[in-house]
Amino acid sequence: MLDVFMTEEQKTLRDEVRDFVRSVPRQLLIDMDADKVRYPKEFLVEAGRRNLLGLRFPPQYGGRGLKWVDEMIALEEIGTLGSSLACLYSLVSIVGEALNVFGTEAQKQKYLRPTLEGKLYCAEALTEPRGGSDFFGSTTVARKEGGYYLLNGQKRFIVGAEGADYFLVYAVTDPEAPPRNRLSAFIVDRDMGCLLYTSPSPRD
Repeated sequence: MLDVFMTEEQKTLRDEVRDFVRSVPRQLLIDMDADKVRYPKEFLVEAGRRNLLGLRFPPQYGGRGLKWVDEMIALEEIGTLGSSLACLYSLVSIVGEALNVFGTEAQKQKYLRPTLEGKLYCAEALTEPRGGSDFFGSTTVARKEGGYYLLNGQKRFIVGAEGADYFLVYAVTDPEAPPRNRLSAFIVDRDMGCLLYTSPSPRD
């Protein structure tokens, strides 16, 4: 974003993020390109330490209470590191939005706060083999049994799956409802006893 459109506070934020970007080791980017590093956890750890994750979310959960435009300014700077790290950075915002808007207080304390602190790692499980990244074409189904839901389906191309501690998973809970009302989102811990499948890349 051009300086002329920014407030002084936004310019300060931009410079803060630029400083973080310059601190990312060149060797990390080289190792990621060579597939030696599959999940650059240290990137999120340092971003969390600098209070640069989930900028829009309330301070009581570790955010800064900023606006969307502020986060976009930060993401523009992060994007100079390449799409992989930009995606990893934005996942905190994507998954965090669901937790912040729809989560209970207990869920915010358990998941959102440590995620913004760079101590817990998330991923979004949306894409499916048949419909791609189509929310309303989801075929994964969640069936309630007692006090639990059983999820049955297949997800692939889950960004950040290699190192995620938990996943935001979309599944159909009411097949008869209109498309916008049939879906629910679930927080699924990696150790919940389910199999989360990520398809191999075309080169494998």
